[in-house]
Amino acid sequence: MQSNRHVMYVLKDTSARLAGKGAIIGFLKVGYKKLFVLDDREAHNEVEPLCILDFYIHESLQRHGHGRELFHYMLQKERVEPHQLAIDRPSQKLLKFLNKHYNLETTVPQVNNFVIFEGFFAHQHRPPAPSLRASRHSRAAAVDPTPPAPARKLPPKRAEGDIKPYSSSDREWGLPQGW
Repeated sequence: MQSNRHVMYVLKDTSARLAGKGAIIGFLKVGYKKLFVLDDREAHNEVEPLCILDFYIHESLQRHGHGRELFHYMLQKERVEPHQLAIDRPSQKLLKFLNKHYNLETTVPQVNNFVIFEGFFAHQHRPPAPSLRASRHSRAAAVDPTPPAPARKLPPKRAEGDIKPYSSSDREWGLPQGW
């Protein structure tokens, strides 16, 4: 997870006595990803926002405030606002959760599987430095990144000329093109 710059936040019920170790209530996985996203004018932007990659609260413990507690904890630790996040393939439940607790409703349509909300481009965060420090908490455990800095739009890539065709038969036989 460190090589991918992903962080897993885990919410644990320490009072549960399953084998004396407690019970996992849920988890939230986040990480920085390089994305090509469209803004509200449909202009392409290459950005590297913090992304919600997975979010799960055990079914029997949903609607008890655990999801909001875990999500709020992550927002504080990552120092981001909910509208600054990109969400990978959110379920309808997650979209309703974000609308209910963070008033996120208006999305900016994308051509990929990520969802971003209105206000995404106002303030973004860049990924933290690769060195991550671990910290333990009674209710939530996570890897604590160094404070993020404001994001920058990545510069456009230089054109590298025409794309040259490469056939599968050339790869299979190792023959130079044209043989």
